[in-house]
Amino acid sequence: MAFMEKPPAGKVLLDDTVPLTAQIEASQSLHSHTEYIIRVQRGVSTENSWQIVRRYSDFDLLNNSLQISTLSLPLPPKKLIGNMEREFIAERQKGLQAYLDVITTHHILSNCELVKKFLDPNSYSVNYTEIALQHVSMFFRSEPKWEVVEPLKDIGWRIRKKYFLMKIKNQPKERLVLSWADLGPDKYLSDRDLQYAVKLLSSCSHPYIYKITFATANESSALVIRPFSEKGTLKDLIYKAKPKDPFLKKYCNPKKIQGLELQQIKTYGRQILEVLKFLHEKGFPYGHLHSANVMLDGDTCKLLDLENSLLGLPSFYRSYFSQFRKINTLEGVDVHCFGHLLYEMTYGRPPDTIPVESFPPAPSVFVVSVLESILTCEALKNGMPTVSRLLQMPLFSDVLLTNSEKPQFKIPTKLKEALKISKECIEKRLTEEQKLIHQHRRLTRAQSHHGSEEEKKKRKILARKKSKRSANESGEEHSAKYSNSNNSAGSGASSPLTSPSSPTPPSTAGASSIPPAPPPPPLPPAAPPPGSELSTEVIPARPEVSASRGALLSSIQNFQKGTLKKTQTCDYSAPRIS
Repeated sequence: MAFMEKPPAGKVLLDDTVPLTAQIEASQSLHSHTEYIIRVQRGVSTENSWQIVRRYSDFDLLNNSLQISTLSLPLPPKKLIGNMEREFIAERQKGLQAYLDVITTHHILSNCELVKKFLDPNSYSVNYTEIALQHVSMFFRSEPKWEVVEPLKDIGWRIRKKYFLMKIKNQPKERLVLSWADLGPDKYLSDRDLQYAVKLLSSCSHPYIYKITFATANESSALVIRPFSEKGTLKDLIYKAKPKDPFLKKYCNPKKIQGLELQQIKTYGRQILEVLKFLHEKGFPYGHLHSANVMLDGDTCKLLDLENSLLGLPSFYRSYFSQFRKINTLEGVDVHCFGHLLYEMTYGRPPDTIPVESFPPAPSVFVVSVLESILTCEALKNGMPTVSRLLQMPLFSDVLLTNSEKPQFKIPTKLKEALKISKECIEKRLTEEQKLIHQHRRLTRAQSHHGSEEEKKKRKILARKKSKRSANESGEEHSAKYSNSNNSAGSGASSPLTSPSSPTPPSTAGASSIPPAPPPPPLPPAAPPPGSELSTEVIPARPEVSASRGALLSSIQNFQKGTLKKTQTCDYSAPRIS
């Protein structure tokens, strides 16, 4: 077969669903305009980041392209005079940062090709529509019965998946839709198993799976043809949209938000759960449930895009369930995605945040009960119900299914084993990504706590206490050292150092055995010459010193001023004049 004879080999390793964040780091003024330096990061790793330079006119061009969404985006207004002033540039930079925050956090806008090209031009510089046309043209060389009617531009959300309206030449009134897609980062089947599995899809028969007319694949991409439905998908019904309109126009800002009737919610929900259960029992991985992947055929829902998991394409809700480590299997992914779909059917719009803290009034308490079991914080932490358990809940258990078509989908044993290994690899990549996100979240939380004002105050108080404690300890240590030095200095003398006028009296130990002191003797002999050794006979001289001191005190007490003689003073301080 001549389909895609010379395509680039291998799968696309880049996961387009990983969120991009953008931070304006600086601005630089040139002669006539200002450029903004933006740091863009993919995912949580700072190593996976790069710089881009954008002018205000680039932002304005992007904003004009996004007007198809009818969203009111906060782009700062233009200014012709004074737009080079420093204060104005600083204010505009804040406004542009707010604009970037909006388009990178909006689930649909952040995944569209326009935003991706603006933030990551190196990864998204290719014209995917032209590439798809080249491959489809090569396919038609070997299959002349098909003919392209028109490209269905941007009707889907995937950047690397393109759609074309087709017809069969001998049946000109019948319309079909052809989808072409690159192989994605979760493609783990061998080329041979992939080609066999994709061709096998056209043999699948189930009342709630949309029929595939033709499917084929090679080592780099795949092509699938289905009947075109004028009624569109379940998402088109909820948003009252036209199937051929671009994705941004249909679903970003619906004119009227209104959920489905209770009976529709119950019936559609039961049908979708039944087909999920069927695929799980067959060991066929899915993981791509959302309302735009459910085709309406009268009152029956039929699942689309079974080939996505085989081709390794990432899920529409991957940026949501990759945040929660409990959702680590494709069965769990399907249940989580079903929660999103049920919310959308009930309220006519997607949930604002995940997890959902509180639910608006619903047509039935049973609807809220199912939503709480899937989308609340408790469910995401402790575990969600299985598909079989959801089918037993009151909301779906009493729904009668009238379709009697017998499901048929025969998968050979060898291919089942290959699908099992592929499923385990997909789940392993998801688990590794969740682990990185969890580690990043913990680090960010710790840094935020460490940098909070309350934590800074605590650290200041602790620093002061520690400083005071160390000062006190150093003071005590200094005092102890000073005391020890004094003790060591006086340890060689028989008594502490005293003034000569007040010698220390001797010890009174054993005073009862010593006779009374004799009257004061004459003055003691002169001190021995230097160098002579101090004999033990000097020690008894202490009482004599005490006696002489007593005599001195007695003479002071008996002193009389009247006994003093009058003296005559000769003053020689006055100058002499000769």
